[in-house]
Amino acid sequence: MRENPSATAREAVLRAAGLPAVDLGAVVAEQDDPPVFATVSGAHLYGFPSRDSDVDLRGAHLLPTAALVGLHEPAQTRTLMWERDGVEMDLVSHDLRKFARLLLRRNGYVLEQLLSPLVVHTSGVHAELTALAPGLLTSHHAHHYRGFATTQWRLFERTGELKPLLYTLRVLLTGIHLMASGRVQPHLPTLAGELPAPAYLPELIAAKEQAEHGPAGEVVAASRLRADVEALHARLDAAQAATALPDAPGGRDALHDLIVRARLG
Repeated sequence: MRENPSATAREAVLRAAGLPAVDLGAVVAEQDDPPVFATVSGAHLYGFPSRDSDVDLRGAHLLPTAALVGLHEPAQTRTLMWERDGVEMDLVSHDLRKFARLLLRRNGYVLEQLLSPLVVHTSGVHAELTALAPGLLTSHHAHHYRGFATTQWRLFERTGELKPLLYTLRVLLTGIHLMASGRVQPHLPTLAGELPAPAYLPELIAAKEQAEHGPAGEVVAASRLRADVEALHARLDAAQAATALPDAPGGRDALHDLIVRARLG
């Protein structure tokens, strides 16, 4: 029996990103409602997984029409955490309508999940959503990345751990890149190659590969980190002020049409 070439190619991309040899497609297929798409997010998508990183599966699914028109209020988000073959799994999936509403709220997370190259399951609806994504980008997505960076930096100041530090640097660079280019790029090594970035990033990534919650102090001094993070915030502010991205997302009617067709079809 010949393998599906596209599925084989997706598997190769997943392995190259450092994901464990677990049948993630089977994991998605076990869920109750038809998946629209499932991708890998988290450290594997961002380019700094550790040896013991869990697998963050994210996506959208279709609730049955009957669940939405009756008296009962269905859960529109499915969240599961479990272990398979010694690997920790973390699945979050939204019903398509909720996912679309999150896209319209200038949510950087869902855009990164939608556009992730680490594809576990795809569909025609996924392809249509991806095609609509550029029209959903706005200058206000900078607020998402700025806010998340602030939260992660506070966590780093309390713990001194590599993980929140790398998240801080990653989201600031992603926000700067998005404002300048109009493209979502969550992969930190790629960002470091395309934008001016702290020279010690490869050392931080290498250190985190060895220990998910390792300390950052052995790589770079806290005073230098603070100055660099402040400089990145200033660059994000400047990039937002100069961006060609619009104030509001487009594509609402197209998203509505897609949801109706997917639900009724």
